[in-house]
Amino acid sequence: MKVLAGVLSSLLLRFLLTSIPGALGTNPGLVVRITDKGLEYVAREGLVALQKKLLSITLPDFAGDFKIKPIGRGHYDFHSLSVHSCELRGSALTPLPSQGLSLTISDSFIRVQGEWKARKAFVKLRGSFDVQVKGITISVNLVLGREPSGRPTVAASSCSSHIQDVEVDISGDLGWLMNLFHNQIESKFCRVLESKICEMLQKSVTSDLQPYLQTLPVTTQIDSFAGIDYSLVEAPRVTAQMLDVMFKGEIFNRDHYSPVTFLAPVMSLPEEHNRMVYFAISDYVFNTASLVYHETGYLNFTITDDMVPPGSNIRLTTKSFRPLVPKLARLYPNMNLELQGAMASAPFLNFSPGNLSLAPLMEIEAFVLLPSSIREPVFQLSVATNISATLTFNTSKITGFLKPGKVRVELKESKVGVFNVELLEALLNYGILHTLYPKVNEKLADGFPLPLLKNTQLYDPVLEIHKDFLFLGTNLQYLRA
Repeated sequence: MKVLAGVLSSLLLRFLLTSIPGALGTNPGLVVRITDKGLEYVAREGLVALQKKLLSITLPDFAGDFKIKPIGRGHYDFHSLSVHSCELRGSALTPLPSQGLSLTISDSFIRVQGEWKARKAFVKLRGSFDVQVKGITISVNLVLGREPSGRPTVAASSCSSHIQDVEVDISGDLGWLMNLFHNQIESKFCRVLESKICEMLQKSVTSDLQPYLQTLPVTTQIDSFAGIDYSLVEAPRVTAQMLDVMFKGEIFNRDHYSPVTFLAPVMSLPEEHNRMVYFAISDYVFNTASLVYHETGYLNFTITDDMVPPGSNIRLTTKSFRPLVPKLARLYPNMNLELQGAMASAPFLNFSPGNLSLAPLMEIEAFVLLPSSIREPVFQLSVATNISATLTFNTSKITGFLKPGKVRVELKESKVGVFNVELLEALLNYGILHTLYPKVNEKLADGFPLPLLKNTQLYDPVLEIHKDFLFLGTNLQYLRA
């Protein structure tokens, strides 16, 4: 049953369930919605796996007594039972509101072969038999939950199986004799098989599926700086048409965890059902990432004279700054300058319908590079800009790209007198464009991973931008090994 467990958990429960502590009642940063189309696909894949598994099922021997006039009483034994062929024709994975999922398999067929032997006093008979089991219906309910740690739970709350018809064909020495009480044999065989099917399913949920889910990681590494918390903030919500799973979706510093001071927004998801799976990714996910990279200093940058294009009218030297800042050239003749920039605060990504933007505020400090290699601070600038962003999907990750806007410069503090900073805008535009943006865009190109298991592939995506969240609809394909 491990094959079925792997398929169900790979295709569905990995989307539904994963990991680390999340406070109940907290808005999720990421919601995964499985529609009826997604559940139908998982049911079909589960059917393929179960059919393979049934071919290797071990059926128990069974025995009984018979009484036939005028022969009298005797004893029979059916053994070496094996499934010769199996055809599972219909399946459905449907939501159980406020509980979990119901897996139903119907209109199915199994053919079983084996050996028989019978004994009457000192007379022993033996032969083979062939059983055709028709109209098999199996139903098992899966209750989905959440541990306090944020890890997933699954349990089989009930299981039932029903066999509509059993036909036993007995051959061998005096096989006609055994056929005289075939109704008794068929009835007993039906009870044995119905019990074995449910036993197999319930055991698989307990010994295969639940332990498998417990091995799922509670966090996923993004890079050397950051990881993402995919813990459940509550148990999955099940309605009549879909299943919503709420992940914390917080990106955190891998070196040390700092509590986030803002909450994820409430997301009002569109009622879409054209795709199997929908991912609603709030601005909380991206903005907690911004906090991490700001805290680690990843967004800091430096501009030096050797980065200025040769044909520029202004260089990062005190001599070039003479017309702009005469005092600077007098105090520090013929020396190079260096600009060191940092974000005043973590820049937050703003989501509005059809649009993504940032308005970062940067602080830039200018230093004179003294002959002694000491950096002497001379003035500070405040730099503001508006940036547009684009997000894309590349089968397993959300990736992005920033489009720079023009900078606006203000002088905050100066040790070399007041001067017109507008003349520095062109230099800063060029410097930031060739230092900060490439570094950030390289990180955005790496992307952030969606909660997928290997052997699953998303395709045919539709990406929409709503207020406070990104809405990705996609179909799912399981790649069989």
